[in-house]
Amino acid sequence: MDERLPDRTERVRAYLSALVAQSKVPGIQYLVMDSTRTLFEYDGGWADIRGHVPMESSTTMMAYSMSKTITAAAVLRLVEARRIGLDDPLDRYVASSPYGPSVTVRQLVSHTSGIPNPIPLRWVHAAARHAAFDENAALAAVLREYHELRFPPGTKYAYSNMGYWLLGRVVESASGEAFTSYVTEHVLSPLGISPQELGFAILDSAHHAAGYLEKYSLLNLVKGFLIDSELVGGYEGPWLRIRSHYPNGPAFGGLVGTARGFGTFLQDQLRQHSAIFNDTTRALFFEPQRTAQGRDVLMTLGWHIGDLGGMRFFYKEGGGGGFHNMMRVYPAYGLATVVITNATGFNVNRCLNTLDRQFLP
Repeated sequence: MDERLPDRTERVRAYLSALVAQSKVPGIQYLVMDSTRTLFEYDGGWADIRGHVPMESSTTMMAYSMSKTITAAAVLRLVEARRIGLDDPLDRYVASSPYGPSVTVRQLVSHTSGIPNPIPLRWVHAAARHAAFDENAALAAVLREYHELRFPPGTKYAYSNMGYWLLGRVVESASGEAFTSYVTEHVLSPLGISPQELGFAILDSAHHAAGYLEKYSLLNLVKGFLIDSELVGGYEGPWLRIRSHYPNGPAFGGLVGTARGFGTFLQDQLRQHSAIFNDTTRALFFEPQRTAQGRDVLMTLGWHIGDLGGMRFFYKEGGGGGFHNMMRVYPAYGLATVVITNATGFNVNRCLNTLDRQFLP
């Protein structure tokens, strides 16, 4: 073990405690791990400010777009099983797609499809309406409104929530199972991740954090145009409460969970052999992608590619109404980290840049 680690962890703990004490974030979970053990864990602040409920390691939060990496893993499981071809047309699996035969599964996963990306903040519904929510109707309405491609598929990178929403339909068509059931059975369960640690439902509202929006922020000023009024609660100090809700499409943002839940998934990606992929598929998961013209894209089939002082990492960020998160894998250093917070505007990238350096060479 690095002899400097105790001093470094104390600095990290002090930094995180200061974020909470200075109201930079209501509550936060931060986890650092290698392939076999947790090197550092922090849970601090409030899961519920008004109720004085502390943030704990078992407190769940909304993952939002961190879900996309898990969706990509589900797609690659089906590729490995030869039930999906990466270069198959989307039309083979989703007959209702308005985008024609030129969009492929690979382009959806790598965000090079040309499918639009309207602001998705209104693509949510209150938790109280979840049981009766019609996802098919919601997706159909979005496809009708945004039925034209932004650019020829494969020619450049442009992030698309809609693309990943459609990948959920690809998974369902190829597997014959509901998307959430397939992910639970074939991605999460093989890793020993329980539904309470990571799943598609708020199983225990008493242990689910409230989401918050910064009172003094641009998003708060324009929230009436971006967030359904039924989701907006009252002010709790410098924070505006966002009521519990679900994204309309689980494949682009529907996971609910803890840093520990994501940490188990990240550890699997650090091990010599994955429990959910064979070695060829796992390599594909981290393989940088290119446009049809051969230009590099800072994406793999499921991860964005980042750099921290010359150290390459793979990451996925997720944020929305009341939460902001990021997970990273540093394969060359055998390290992974994840931070989950209940504050929409918290700068998770800056936070991990600061904290992760303490555990890297």
